[in-house]
Amino acid sequence: MKIVFATANKNKIREVSEVLGGKFEIVSAAEAGVSEEIPETGNTVYANSLQKADYIHERTGLDCFADDTGLEVEILGGAPGVRTARYAGGPSDPSRNMDKLLAEMARRQYEASIMRAMGLKTPHATRRARFRTCITLILGGTKHFFEGIMEGSIALKRSGKGGFGYDPVFLPDGCDGLTSAEISEEHKNAISHRGKAVRAMVEFLKDK
Repeated sequence: MKIVFATANKNKIREVSEVLGGKFEIVSAAEAGVSEEIPETGNTVYANSLQKADYIHERTGLDCFADDTGLEVEILGGAPGVRTARYAGGPSDPSRNMDKLLAEMARRQYEASIMRAMGLKTPHATRRARFRTCITLILGGTKHFFEGIMEGSIALKRSGKGGFGYDPVFLPDGCDGLTSAEISEEHKNAISHRGKAVRAMVEFLKDK
């Protein structure tokens, strides 16, 4: 089965193709004839995935799916969230995004420590975080939605050469203190937010 993936991100295409295991042929947006940047103006990752899938389907008429992912950091009140890819401003720059993330977390922790020193009751901030992926699949004109979450925390500094995006600073639960950039692609796909959402979609597609 051929399905258009509403993205130009080669890393995402590779990661999703590995999870699908050759059961489906993934075609990029450009290969389907959509070369312009796909709009992402929603206020949630769910809204963005829906917007991108609609955009591709309206222009190609083909079965397609789109994902959107947000990093939700507790000390930052759920930020960067929907702004994850462009947290440090556009265009997307993973290195600058990680720099800003670590700096913002350090600032919030420092502010909390000052408040406690002044006798004000402030909860001790943790470095807990999660990645959330939402997928919108349009199959035969009908929309279906899938979600995957990977729980973890944010490291104090970058570590590892693998992966992409925030992987060098994200410590998935159950990985013995290794970042997503330090574990194998196979392991990452097995536990990742995107892997979980894609597998949910694949289970749905098995009967189609």
